Order: sequence, then C-alpha cells, then structure tokens
Amino acid sequence: MQGMIKIDGSLKSGSGTILRDATTFALLMGKDLQLINIRGKRDKPGLRPQHLKVVEALAQICQGKVKGARVGSREITFKPEHPIKGGTFHWDIGTAGSTTMLALSVILPGLYADALSTYRITGGLFQDFAPSAHHMKYVLLPLLSRMGIHIGLEIIQPGYVPQGQGQILVKVKPLKGRPKALSLVDQGKLIEIKGMALSSHLKGRRVSDRMALACLKTLEARGYDAKIEITYDTKEAPEYQMASIQAGASLAVWARTDTGCLIGSDMAGAMRRAAEFIGKRTAKNLIEDLDTEATVDRYVADQLIPFASLSEGWTAYRIPRMSDHIEARLWLVEELLGAKTEVKGNLVRIRGIGYKK
Repeated sequence: MQGMIKIDGSLKSGSGTILRDATTFALLMGKDLQLINIRGKRDKPGLRPQHLKVVEALAQICQGKVKGARVGSREITFKPEHPIKGGTFHWDIGTAGSTTMLALSVILPGLYADALSTYRITGGLFQDFAPSAHHMKYVLLPLLSRMGIHIGLEIIQPGYVPQGQGQILVKVKPLKGRPKALSLVDQGKLIEIKGMALSSHLKGRRVSDRMALACLKTLEARGYDAKIEITYDTKEAPEYQMASIQAGASLAVWARTDTGCLIGSDMAGAMRRAAEFIGKRTAKNLIEDLDTEATVDRYVADQLIPFASLSEGWTAYRIPRMSDHIEARLWLVEELLGAKTEVKGNLVRIRGIGYKK
C-alpha cells in the first residue's frame, strides 16, 4: 500500500457516485481509502443498502477489508488487496436498489481480474435516478465495446420499485491491454431509433402498447421514425427466464447515427404515472439531447468518465449539459487517478492514464 486516500463524500454532488467511484479507484490503485461524510448532500445521508453492497462486493473480489460498513454509516475505511479475483459471484441488494449501479462498480475491477468474471446481481432493474438495464445493455455497453471493453448483460428477471428481486447476469472479460480512447465529437446524421417497451403483469391494461404509442407519436411529430419492441412479462408467458414478482413498467429508446453515436432515453413506471406520460417524456428527453448536437446522452455523459480515465490517450465527446454527477466524476478521476480533464462548452476531453494490470 502507498498511503491512505481521504475523500469527503459531501463534496461536489455529495452522492453515492463519490462512494462508488472512490472505492473502485482505490481498489485499482491499491491504496487504502478513508471516506467521510458519505452521501452528505442527500436527504438520507450515509450508506443505503445498495451502497453497502457495492463496498462489500468490491471487498470480496479483492479479498479486502472494510471498517464501518453498515446501513446508515457516514464513514468507512476500505483496504483493498490484490490480485482481483475472477469467477462467479452473486450479490443480493435485498431491496429495489439499483443492480446496474452495483454492476458498473464491479465491472471496472473485473476488467483487471485474473479470470472471466460472472456477476449475478439481485435487486431493482428499472427505477428513477439509476441506469436502466435496457439503457446499459443497448447504449452504454456497445459504446464501451469500441474501447476494447467487452461486457455481456442478460436480464434474467425484471425487477421494479418497491419490491425489487429482479436479476441481471453480467459477464466481464479481462482486458489484454489498455482500454482504447473514444472519440465522438460529431453527432452526424440519424440512422435509426429503436426501443423496448416492457411491462410486467400489466397486459390487461395494455401498458407496453400505450407507452410505445405515446413515444412514437411524440417522435413522429418531430419527424423521427422509430421501431419499439413491445414486451409483456407475465407468469403465464415470461419473456425472461423468470417473471417479475410484481407489476411494473419501463420504456427505453436509443438513436444511432452515422458517426457511431448512441443516444438513449428511458423512464420507469411508478404509482400514478400514466403510460402515456412515460412515452411522451422518454421521447422528449431523447429529442432534447439530440437537439443539443451532443454525441452522448445525459446518462452516458457521466458513465463514460471512469472508463475514459483508464484508457490510453484522449477521449472526447459532447454532452447535452453539465451535471453535478459529471463534475463529481471529473474531479475524482483527477484526484485519485491522475487523469487530465478539460471542458470547453459542451465538449468533454479526458486524457486517460493508460492503466494496465
């Protein structure tokens, strides 16, 4: 170990993003981490179950040690070890907490593991304020593949708020070298828009059809054609290996351009949230991001930062707008990894450290 890193989790976004990234980066750099004021700007500060599971999972794959890790804790000490272990792991968040957030935390170290990693994660797949499993599968992961990062994602069982109990299966292939930089500076011309309208135990109310129709109408009003796959997950005819234990819905759409951009938008169902509202809002968010001439959407804009910071050379892309998550992640990759970042207008540039195992 080369000394201890100390990070104040109330700085910048003051969110769980700082906890997840700081712990992951500490593992990769082989440095002890003291994290204080965890999620200091959130209504319920401290570790929630999904954040606790991230820390426990990271400790497990490197046989590290954690002090102070419990629900509600506002301070932890994380002591990673090496090597990072591949193999098969199963983590159950125990709530509807985000499975994709946990996946994104373990994928980075999984790239430098000693063998293929298979992560089965149980929790929520579709909710507000977290990447949806469809967005991750159809937008983020294809972009990462262009950086030489190959990750498989399979939805085993849909899971929604409040009960969760959905499952995803993530397979991470270790890198042979360094990640490649990604250059997306020109949005280019739109080639196609695709989508996925999923609902569980709501076929009688035609929720998937209604979400898709409202989305298509909103896109067509702006001159965009789209193809949205309509799926109903029921106990009688499950689309996935297992049907959801509760009713729920999710809509995701993504646009592909001739310069290789993938720009997505999604929204989960919620109590008293009409299917038509989900369809319209999802379409409007996509249109808003396309109108800015961005080359990534508002979600990928911050999700790419950790990967770009480990790549070799300059990654560059245009964001729809600045957010506190983008600011926090740019700060952390400079603070903990030594990456260099630049923001000029809506152009984000990140010079990675060329990290190699």
